[in-house]
Amino acid sequence: MITRLQYFNCVVETGSISEASRVFDVQPSSISRQIATLEQELGVRLLNRTTRNLGLTEAGQRYYDYSQRIVAELDEAKRAVNDLQQSPKGRLRVSMTVGFGESVILPLIPDFLAMYPDIDVDLELTERVVDLVEENTDVAIRSGRLPDSTMIAKKLLANNFLLCASPEYLAKRGTPDSPQSLSNHQCIRYGYAGWREWYLMEAPIKRLDIGSAITVNTVNGQKQLLLSHAGLALMPLWAVQQELHRGELINVLPQHTFSPYEVMSSTYAIYLKRELVSPKIRVFLDYLSRHI
Repeated sequence: MITRLQYFNCVVETGSISEASRVFDVQPSSISRQIATLEQELGVRLLNRTTRNLGLTEAGQRYYDYSQRIVAELDEAKRAVNDLQQSPKGRLRVSMTVGFGESVILPLIPDFLAMYPDIDVDLELTERVVDLVEENTDVAIRSGRLPDSTMIAKKLLANNFLLCASPEYLAKRGTPDSPQSLSNHQCIRYGYAGWREWYLMEAPIKRLDIGSAITVNTVNGQKQLLLSHAGLALMPLWAVQQELHRGELINVLPQHTFSPYEVMSSTYAIYLKRELVSPKIRVFLDYLSRHI
């Protein structure tokens, strides 16, 4: 349909089917057929043709007024899309979990925007799983496995989990001397699906029997409870590095390896499988890879 409009507009503007055929480098008969098909679809004559002249009918003039705008807007749309493909610009929508987003991603955003000032970043921090297609999201940052074959997962980092507690809690309740003794302690569980259990990652892998006082559905919520001396929690290293360095938290049973899964996990940037990944997504993924 668009090709017919382009042929029609060119015939009107050049005043000749043969001139239009030279512009498009096609046979004049091809253009004549396309215009005849257009007239049949509309049920009106658009052009008055004689052996010497070609002119617009009243319906043809009105149709040309609209056709001109349609083709011009299509050309503008093509230029806009091509421009987006040539340089990183536009709105970038990113979804991430609250803890990882606040601890790792948000501190990186100012420098990213300084490097790419034509990108506007729309960040959503949420524990729910986002549908990239339905919610028009460019990148989702999640821990676990690739959920769908239509997605691509780019690994950002391995999730190294540590058993942590505050010095005040340990002074009051004592330091566990083995993984089995955790059943005698107040343990802060993460309420996110699949993270509630604690596993000792030493052959054979076993689920630990832990005492449970509190369940909370964010990593930052766990950390605040730890800092309030409420118990022990299994925490990803990226969430507690600063507190460990400052001595506000202590790595308990560091000789053992723990995980909330039966396998070791990683955090991924997930995006849709496409033949052409837009520059704004590509530079964001590259930036994360360099800085995480």
